[in-house]
Amino acid sequence: MRLLVTGGAGFIGANFCHHLARTTDHTITVVDKLTYAGNRANLEGIDAQRLTFVEADVTDAPTVTRLAEASDVIVHFAAESHNDNSLREPRPFVDSNLLGTFTLLEAARHTGTRLHHISTDEVYGDLELDDPQRFTEETAYNPSSPYSATKAGSDMLVRAWVRSFGVQATISNCSNNYGPYQHIEKFIPRQITNILIGRRPKLYGAGLNVRDWIHTEDHSSAVLAILERGRIGETYLIGADGEKTNLEVMRAILSLMGQDPDAFDHVTDRPGHDLRYAIDATKLREELGWVPAFRDFEAGLAATIDWYRDHESWWREAKEATEAAYARRGQ
Repeated sequence: MRLLVTGGAGFIGANFCHHLARTTDHTITVVDKLTYAGNRANLEGIDAQRLTFVEADVTDAPTVTRLAEASDVIVHFAAESHNDNSLREPRPFVDSNLLGTFTLLEAARHTGTRLHHISTDEVYGDLELDDPQRFTEETAYNPSSPYSATKAGSDMLVRAWVRSFGVQATISNCSNNYGPYQHIEKFIPRQITNILIGRRPKLYGAGLNVRDWIHTEDHSSAVLAILERGRIGETYLIGADGEKTNLEVMRAILSLMGQDPDAFDHVTDRPGHDLRYAIDATKLREELGWVPAFRDFEAGLAATIDWYRDHESWWREAKEATEAAYARRGQ
């Protein structure tokens, strides 16, 4: 297939491109605006004969339509995705997540190209810490931040274009990703890189909030399974049964890096911090036969630590500015 991957120079999109390059013969066109979270270096190592890069905004309708015409499938990763940033400046999230998705849907409608839309479990809001339930494809949407609200809106746009215009589309909502190429403003790489430069890592509040972690390699393989075997118009939840409190993740990182598991600082909690996310991926597993490869969270975390240790040149330049921004917020 000829795949158009939006946001393919970002964290999850770039990992998906590497997964395609290793496991398929598909050709890849990446379109990415190269905001602070996008990096051409994330795609290094992929055969240039199979990868074409286009620097453009997904709201650029003529460019997106031209690229869609030359593609069999659009895989839409491009999004503004950091909750803290959405609380400070919501407008870029509206532009990228809503207008960008609208632009791609229109391109898919007019060219007949299939589209797969990458979304998040955060559209469902949060669960109580002691709630035995997990999110399913039938869970009602209840977003709590500008980020999750715009992702919820983009999901609804996809469903409307499928129903109203017959666009050939699927949706996946995934839990929290970790792995290589993740920007150091995010929780796991921030703590790893703090330790690597001799700073104490930082924990929001008491650290009791629960996230359902999945290695980005497993996210990539799940998306590929949906492209190959998923039913048009369906939504699939992607998760690997990786529920951990932020405190547990923090202590695991410290222990794996040879530090005292309590050698961290508590900082001001995020406003409106969701309590718990938890994914039920039964539909994906039973209908498409997908299973995660990284079932041992600590093994995946250790591999992620090794990647950041071995790629200091990739993250070092942005580290001081990132920490200065957190310091201004008391975090």
